[in-house]
Amino acid sequence: MEGSKEKIVLNIGGVRYETYSSTLRTFPGTKLCSLTEPHAPSIYDYDPTTKEFFFDRSAEIFSYVLNYYRTKHFHCPIDTCRSVLEEELAFWEINEAQLASCCWLKLNNKEVQPEEFNIWDDNEQTDDQCLIVQTERRDFSWRTRWQPKIWSIFEKPFSSFSAKCLAFVSLLFIVGIVIIFCEETKAQFEFFTANFTSVGYSEVSHDDHEPYYHQAAYLLHLELFCVLWFTFEFSVRFCFCPDKRLFFQNPLNVVDFLSLFPVYIELFVAGQIQRRPSLGLWLGFVRIVYLLKLLKISKLIETPLILRVLCYTLKSILREICILLMILAFETLFFGSLFFYGELLGSHPSYTGELHFTDILVCFWWALITLTTVGYGDIIPFTTAGQVTAALAAVCGMLTIIIPIPIFLVKFKSYYDIAIFKQKLKRSKKH
Repeated sequence: MEGSKEKIVLNIGGVRYETYSSTLRTFPGTKLCSLTEPHAPSIYDYDPTTKEFFFDRSAEIFSYVLNYYRTKHFHCPIDTCRSVLEEELAFWEINEAQLASCCWLKLNNKEVQPEEFNIWDDNEQTDDQCLIVQTERRDFSWRTRWQPKIWSIFEKPFSSFSAKCLAFVSLLFIVGIVIIFCEETKAQFEFFTANFTSVGYSEVSHDDHEPYYHQAAYLLHLELFCVLWFTFEFSVRFCFCPDKRLFFQNPLNVVDFLSLFPVYIELFVAGQIQRRPSLGLWLGFVRIVYLLKLLKISKLIETPLILRVLCYTLKSILREICILLMILAFETLFFGSLFFYGELLGSHPSYTGELHFTDILVCFWWALITLTTVGYGDIIPFTTAGQVTAALAAVCGMLTIIIPIPIFLVKFKSYYDIAIFKQKLKRSKKH
């Protein structure tokens, strides 16, 4: 039974199958592959007269198992019980994750389109195909050898231990520069509050400003230290990037590039800032780009599966969400206007209390918090017309919010099941 063209006969539940031994060797480590071993007749139920192996198992499911060895695509009958299929696959030592996506959806009664099932493959390959695709080169220079390694260290935080350490250092610098930005903003605000009067900037001697200038210089040096690290990191990532055009199409890279300028600009115009303190305040507004660097933390943290499923679910029902927001906006305008005129026209002339609904925008605010069932209670109806309007708004708000929830849950459950199946499939391929 060593020849690739030698045939093996299998008797599965009374149904006779005949195939090549090379076909059974397609998936090593499985039970059918072990039938091609020389000692197989002594292990399994082998009839030397008919020269066939006998297994008292389901012949119907085995036909699909054998077809899996022939085509490397595993399908199953639609009317198969899931538990029976799992039992048969466990007997033949085949992972259920090998089941084709179309049959998996039918087996689990999932009303999901094929393109929705493949969205996980497309998105998982986006990062790698976007900037990590290496162009073929004929030379073997040091840059060609080191580019994939350095790029992975700086761009893929979970690729190696060095990448994790570098990501942790970057995270510390990002948090540090945000804290420095907040301290600088606080110091500038206190300085301008103390030295600006109603008629303009007050004339105070330079000695009185000495504590402020000392603190500003200290914070500026710390900021410069952080920005030098960001400059080094950005330069390395840019130099070893496989595709410069796609590199700048990433919004996070654009934020990294813009965050390098504020401190250098301040060092360049340091003399003018002392003569015109308002210029330093404007540079403080430019530094708000540091806050956008916090978005990079999402890349340094491995996103849990359930959050990724939530993002894909929101994308899939984006149209329904827009329609829901339009309905909510219409209800806000409608009930806000009814509440305004109902309270204004229905109030008794002898009422001397303070009216909280004299502005239509305040009524829109009341309608929004009522429709969303938040109900702070800062604005309440006094008249019968206003109370009826408030009751209708509360009921409509509950219906508007509660009805779409089952749609969202069904969609979320479908995507979550698909994600779990994809992870099982990926793990099985690795092993």
